[in-house]
Amino acid sequence: MLNPLRLLPPVLAALLAASPAASADRTDPARLSDITRELASDAYGGRAPGTPGEALTVAYLERAFRDLGLEPGGEAGTFFQSVPMIRTQLGADGRYAVTGPKGETVLAPGRDISLISLLPVDRVTIESAPMVFVGYGVNAPERGWDDFKGVDLEGKVAVFLINDPDFEAAAADPVAGRFGGRAATYYARWTYKFEEAVRRGAVAALIVHQTEGAGYGWSTVLASGGEGYDLARAKPSAERLPLQGWLTAEASTRLFAAAGLDLEALRRQARSSDFRPVVMKDLAFSASVAVSFSRFESRNVIARLPGRKRPDESIMIAAHWDAYGEGPADAQGRRIRPGAVDDALGVAGVLEAARLLKAGRRLERSVLFALWTAEERGLLGSETYGVRPTTPLDRMAANLTLDILQTAGPSRDVVLVGAGQSELDDFLAEAAGRQDRTVTPDAKPERALFFRADHFSLARRGVPALLLMGLGGGADLVQGGRAAGDAWVTRYTDDCYHKTCDAWSPDWDLRGAAADVDLVVDMTRRLARVGVWPDWRPGSEFARIRAESAAARRR
Repeated sequence: MLNPLRLLPPVLAALLAASPAASADRTDPARLSDITRELASDAYGGRAPGTPGEALTVAYLERAFRDLGLEPGGEAGTFFQSVPMIRTQLGADGRYAVTGPKGETVLAPGRDISLISLLPVDRVTIESAPMVFVGYGVNAPERGWDDFKGVDLEGKVAVFLINDPDFEAAAADPVAGRFGGRAATYYARWTYKFEEAVRRGAVAALIVHQTEGAGYGWSTVLASGGEGYDLARAKPSAERLPLQGWLTAEASTRLFAAAGLDLEALRRQARSSDFRPVVMKDLAFSASVAVSFSRFESRNVIARLPGRKRPDESIMIAAHWDAYGEGPADAQGRRIRPGAVDDALGVAGVLEAARLLKAGRRLERSVLFALWTAEERGLLGSETYGVRPTTPLDRMAANLTLDILQTAGPSRDVVLVGAGQSELDDFLAEAAGRQDRTVTPDAKPERALFFRADHFSLARRGVPALLLMGLGGGADLVQGGRAAGDAWVTRYTDDCYHKTCDAWSPDWDLRGAAADVDLVVDMTRRLARVGVWPDWRPGSEFARIRAESAAARRR
C-alpha cells in the first residue's frame, strides 16, 4: 500500500509520522535530520536572499509553522516581515592599486585584497586617496581610549587592525584587560570599524587580515566573492563606504614597507593609549570597478504561540534561514553552498522547539519563533526586526538563538558563547544540570562570536540574549572527550564553514544537537512565567540600555 506520508515534504511527513515517545517532550534527532536534509538540498540553491531558493525556503517555513498550529507573528497578520534590500556585485575586471615612492603596486582581488561596495551605483572610482593607519580604530571614551586623536579622514582610506587593542597584550602591558583581554568587545568587530570610517568621512576602509584576530581564515573572507547585501536606505552614501574590505597580512606588510613603516612595530604601538594615527607617507590608493546592483524584498518568517496570562510579554527563539547560495566551483565542481550546519540545523531546532512548546501546557507568556533572512550578509533580517519589532522589545524577557549546532553526538557539557553577559547563564546552567550536563564558556572569546550572530540585533536594544553556537569551542563529547569536540570544530571551520561541503550527511549524530534544543525548550518554559525578568550583568555594555526601559516591566 502507498504510504501517504511519502507525498508530503519531509518536514510535514516527520511531524505526522513521529513516534509517541519522541513527540512527548524531547527533541527528535531524526526530525532535525529530516528538516536539515530538506533545506540543504540542491532544490533550495543555498538559500541566498533574493533568489528562487528564498521563495522555496520561506514557503516551506510558513507551511511548517501553519501545520504546527501556530499564529502568524509577522506583519499585517502574516508569518512574514518584509526586509527591503539591495544586492551589489563588484565587476571581475576591477583594478586596485597603491602608488608610492617605488612605483605602483597592483593589488590582485582574492590574492591580496577582498572588497565589496554597499552603494547602489554603477561604478566606484577612487583616485589617489591618501592612506592613514588608525591602529585598531577604537573610539571608546568610557575606556579612556581614542585611536583617532582628531585625525582628518575625509576623502582618505582608513587602514585598521582587526580585534581590540588588548587582543595581543602581555599580562604586564598597561592595556591588558582594558577591553576584556582575549574576550572581544564590539570594538573588535569589522562592522564597528567600517561604521567608524563612515562617521569620519573615509572613502574606503581596509582591515589587515589576521586569522586569529578575525576568528576565520582568508578563505572565509573570500566567501562573498565581491557580492554585498544591505538594507535599502534612503541615503546610502551617508551610511556606507564606497569600498570596504580586507588586505592579506602579506600584502599589508609589503605596503607598509613601501611607506617606510614596520607593520609589526606599529601593531605594538597600537596597544598603547598614546598611539596616534600614522599617515602612510607618499602612498595613495586608487580603484576603478564596475558595480551591478539590484533591489529586492526579502522576508523574515515569524510565528507566535500566544501566552495565556500576559500575551504582550514574550520570549523569542530564533535562527537564520539564509546561507551563501552559489559560488565558484570547488574541486568536485560543486557550486551550491548548502548551509546545512549553518544554519539549516538551527532552523530545524527552532521548528522542534515550536513543536514541543505547542504540544505542552499553554505558557503564561507568548513565545515568538523567528527565522531570519540575511544573517550571512550582516545580520540584516534581525536588524530589521530590531528597528520594526512586531512585539514590544521592552517586554521581551529573552532571545535564545541557535546558530551552528554540533553534529558529533552527545556531550557532557554545553558551550556558551558570551558567558558572563547576562543572568540567562544561570537559567542555562539550571537546565543543563537537569540533563546532568555542565556549562563551558566559549573557549575562544577573541573570535567575538557574541557580536556575530542574530541575537546581537536584539541585545544591542537591551533584550537579554543567549547564543548556542558550536563554533564557540569543542564540546566534551561522550565519545572522545574535549579533544574530539575540538577536532569537530576545527574540521568544520577549516573545511566546510561557508563552503560547498557544509552539506547534510547521514553520518551525523544529532543527539547532542537535540539535547541543546531541549535546553532552549526547558529555559523557555521557565522564562515564560510572569514576573521573571532576567537582566544583563552589571559589567555588560547592554545593561544601561535595558535599564532605560525598566518602567515597562514594573507591573
